[in-house]
Amino acid sequence: MADPHSALVTNDAVVLGLLAIILGFVFKTSHSQQPFWQTFYKYVPALLLCYFLPSLLNTFGIVDGHSSNVYYVASRFLLPACLILLTISIDLKAILNLGPKALIMFLVGTLGIVIGGPIAILVVSMVNPDIVGGHGPDAVWRGMTTVAGSWIGGGANQASMKEMFEVGGDIFSVMVTVDVIVANIWMAVLLLMAANHKKIDAATGADTRAIEDLKRRVEAYHAEHARMPTLNDYITLIAIAFGITGFAHLMADILGPYFGNNFAWAQEYSLNSKFFWLIVISTTIGIGLSFTKVRQIEAFGASKVASSFLYILVASIGLHMNITAIFNNPGLFVVGAIWMLIHASLMLIVAKMIKAPLFYMAVGSQANVGGAASAPVVASAFHPSLAPVGVLLAVLGYGVGTYMAYICGLMMQAVAP
Repeated sequence: MADPHSALVTNDAVVLGLLAIILGFVFKTSHSQQPFWQTFYKYVPALLLCYFLPSLLNTFGIVDGHSSNVYYVASRFLLPACLILLTISIDLKAILNLGPKALIMFLVGTLGIVIGGPIAILVVSMVNPDIVGGHGPDAVWRGMTTVAGSWIGGGANQASMKEMFEVGGDIFSVMVTVDVIVANIWMAVLLLMAANHKKIDAATGADTRAIEDLKRRVEAYHAEHARMPTLNDYITLIAIAFGITGFAHLMADILGPYFGNNFAWAQEYSLNSKFFWLIVISTTIGIGLSFTKVRQIEAFGASKVASSFLYILVASIGLHMNITAIFNNPGLFVVGAIWMLIHASLMLIVAKMIKAPLFYMAVGSQANVGGAASAPVVASAFHPSLAPVGVLLAVLGYGVGTYMAYICGLMMQAVAP
């Protein structure tokens, strides 16, 4: 790891500029029509590069990720703003209109992640408890809480777990790598299945009429509501996102110390953590506002603005990653693979039992594991007009991700050797 004094770049404005250039490069090339880039991104997911390229800055001593404040700013200011815009965009009525099967598959996916983590720890600890052991901030179960956050909600919830469970930098580096690589292998499997969905649905006897109806409804809604955003719209988004973020910080500054000073048990449940309150208050207000007219901000791109904040956060998390960690801990990749296998098996069994179309299984899984960045990718592999359904379910994941990953974290703490 780089020594902060020996890092080439120590000015955070320059660091932020480098991260912005990296994100711009990844997005520009991943949307390029050139055959080279199209082939490259067929095998290398863009999201992986958004983590991986900033990690090279850290690994080679160009930037010292741990002495830079870019992650602090991204996690304290941009992350809550991002969660607010994403949760306000939840259209619970549209999600319910998908019928119970889509929601069942999403929730089964969440359950698979919640129980998969503790089971993976138990299975591996029978063979070699050292792989899933460790003490203090670098205990393996702590690192796994960040994977749970990522696989139920996304990057935002991952950052929440990192702070809530006080995860050490070294184990976090490894777990980010485990998370991204295992999740992307699973996404590749889902895209392969999507390419053959008609055969698979025919074999399982799934009823796909609701999906055909959904395609028409989604296209009609977007044709009617989408509009070109104006400056007024963008200022409105900023006012809502950062106004509520400011309020959440104000309440967190009061509630964290209050619980910490008055209740001995508060620390067990992270109730003494200002960051915990910041995330919970932001998410709860966002979900509350999704039932009001404020939800109409999605028409002028609330989730796109939120995702841009999220990618800055993803790149700043990458700055903490030391890619050499992957070679030191091959055992943790086995843990990640068992965890994903439990999630996948549970989803496939339930999909077969309730005769759910493959679309619901794939998008329900990716809405958990990949979040808003990649769920629409899997959804549009079935049909371009279905991409918003991926976003819809993924945004629901942001809503429940913090709560469910927290429960998963407590369960993993209980079974860890």
